[in-house]
Parts: sequence; C-alpha cells; structure tokens
Amino acid sequence: MDTDTLLRSLIQGAMGRKRHRRSLRYLTGGRSSFLNASTLLAAAGIGWGIYETLKPKTTVPGSLPPVNIPPGAPRTVPPPLPTEGSTQSARPAGGISPEVIRLIRLTIAAARADGELGLDERQDILEYARESDAEEVVENELRNPRPLADIVAGPLDPQLKQDMYVLAFSIVHADEGVSGAERIYLAQLAHQLALDEETTARLEREALARMDLNGPQA
Repeated sequence: MDTDTLLRSLIQGAMGRKRHRRSLRYLTGGRSSFLNASTLLAAAGIGWGIYETLKPKTTVPGSLPPVNIPPGAPRTVPPPLPTEGSTQSARPAGGISPEVIRLIRLTIAAARADGELGLDERQDILEYARESDAEEVVENELRNPRPLADIVAGPLDPQLKQDMYVLAFSIVHADEGVSGAERIYLAQLAHQLALDEETTARLEREALARMDLNGPQA
C-alpha cells in the first residue's frame, strides 16, 4: 500500500468541504509540502520496517542445516512479539503499519475536533480512503474513535511530536479559524505530546506563515 498516497488522501478527506485550499496545499502540495518535509512519512516507513523484522520468517526447506541440541542442554526462548497494546503491533490492521494507523487516528481525531463528524464528512473521508484501498481500515477507525492518550502512546521522537501537532493544527484550521472546541482539542493534544505553550505557539505561527505563502484562500 502506498503510505504517501493514503495519508494525502485521508488529509484531503478530513478537510472535507471546508474552505481548505491554502491549508491543503501547505500540507500536501508537492515536494515543498509539510508532509514531505516532516518526519511523519519517515516514521510510518520505520514502523513498517520494524514490523517486517518482527514477522515470523518462513524457512525454505534445505536452506539451513538442522541444529542438533544435546539432550539436557538449555534451550534459548526468543522474546515474545509486541502485544496489541504496544507501540509496534505485530498484527497491523489491514496490512497497514502501526505508525500509519497512528497517523490515520490523529487525522480523524483532528477532523472531529469541533464535534462529531456529520454524514457528509464521513462520506468524504471514506471516499478518499477508498482510492487507497484503505476504506475498511478507515471505516473501522471512524466507528471506534480512540482517545488522544491512546493515539500518541509510546515513545515518540521529539520532532515527530511537533510534526504531529502541526498536522492536527493545520487540519482544524482548514476553515480559516480555530473554534473553542478545536482549541480545547489542541490543548489536550499538546498535553499528551508534552509540548509547552511556547512551543505550540511557535509551531502555529510557522504553519500559518507557510500557509500564507501559498496565496489567498480560494
């Protein structure tokens, strides 16, 4: 599955029918876009790489010589695979890595920050997810929203935390403003990411400045 296309499509669906052109160009508009410059896609790739290394390997018959263990010799037991609640799940939903699932959940959470998603908004998100063959996974996340504490659980790189905040802020700002409910959501997200007010204010200023470079809202 093309992670890049999936995330770009999902972001566009999350912005739905808001007056979002400037925010959307900032997030996904080509090589200079925030998505390309951020650590988000790299984190998603790393997540898949770790998953691949954890998957049981199928041994080709005859590829390795048999190992003879003397009677009574201690046997080394490999460590268990991560559980479902760990940051890197051994069984990603629909073949999508845990870090991509994290970003899907964050995008959906930002889209519903001002309240429950309406039917049209849900249809927009699913329509774009369908283009990336991820409709089933995204629909499941829409039906089972996760609290922010679960979405951002686990060890995260400091830069990734900031990039996740910028992604959420840009989505809620897609209609050229941040409502009271959206501001509460952003404050809760910042708390879960351990970002202080000075940092989030700087991230928002920088994001808005980049959006302005993309020209007037259409």
